[in-house]
Amino acid sequence: QVQLVESGGGLVEPGGSLRLSCAASGSIARIYVMDWYRQAPGKQRELVALISSGDSINYADYSVKGRFTISRDNAKDTVSLQMNSLKPDDTAVYYCHYSDFRAAYWGQGTQVTVSS
Repeated sequence: QVQLVESGGGLVEPGGSLRLSCAASGSIARIYVMDWYRQAPGKQRELVALISSGDSINYADYSVKGRFTISRDNAKDTVSLQMNSLKPDDTAVYYCHYSDFRAAYWGQGTQVTVSS
């Protein structure tokens, strides 16, 4: 089992910044991928960005390129998502996701609200 604990969500004005963090614990594999997904009200959950153990990065959502930065600390088994220039369309519940060759796990989600 792998447990994921997210932090860093909240309310921010348009143009502001937030940093989300996700700490993994438990039976962590040597090679794994960690991602950030988000789900806006009335919409499906979508992949935002992913980063592999070898620091290969993919921003799946074109709208976040240049504004969001995903990073990880392998020594601490954490992944972060730095979000700058936030827009109201970024409002969603953000979920951390971990996957390795055995299984996949989700965090509990953290609310990000961008509003003036």
